[in-house]
Amino acid sequence: MDIRALTPTYAVSPQIDPADLPAIKAAGYAVIIDNRPDGEIPPDLHTEVMRRAAEAAGLTFVANPVISGALTMDNVTAQRAAIDAASGPVFAYCASGNRSSVVWALAHAGRLPTDDLIGIPARFGYQLEHLRQTLNGLAQQG
Repeated sequence: MDIRALTPTYAVSPQIDPADLPAIKAAGYAVIIDNRPDGEIPPDLHTEVMRRAAEAAGLTFVANPVISGALTMDNVTAQRAAIDAASGPVFAYCASGNRSSVVWALAHAGRLPTDDLIGIPARFGYQLEHLRQTLNGLAQQG
């Protein structure tokens, strides 16, 4: 497991498995957001398996599958709602952490400067520069 804390309250990671959940909780995370569609992963990592394991570990679990190359505004809205409702720090995962970074950035458009929304994930190798115009547009929409 590779926890990449974008902020003190939001981290991303490549795919996790149920055995990682106690360490995630011990690291202080309260909410798990699964950004990985079941069609990409083996059955032992599917949403319902991860949900049961997360809840058994005392974590809140949110499924928000983001299909690679087909991110929707519903995904952005769901991520923002899960982050806003979180009772503590959020841990989001997908295949590499990239989609979880992208949806975080889009969910925070207008809340944080665009340069930060691009620069923070870049520290972990996630290149979001191609989203600059979209982030600026969402920020202007308020």
